[in-house]
Amino acid sequence: MPLEAGLLQILACPACHAPLEDKSADETPELLCTGEDCSLAYPVRDGIPVLLVDEARRPA
Repeated sequence: MPLEAGLLQILACPACHAPLEDKSADETPELLCTGEDCSLAYPVRDGIPVLLVDEARRPA
């Protein structure tokens, strides 16, 4: 389930404050940080973004 565009406009990475991009797939919904040095991927559970750095993963 994709997130609303209005919500994506106000969300930012808690680590570096860069905008987030919706990279949701059916199996693994997540928001990807667009910051060059950060690039953390935050999970989306039940349609709710989990913006905790401890819950984020580093893309390979």
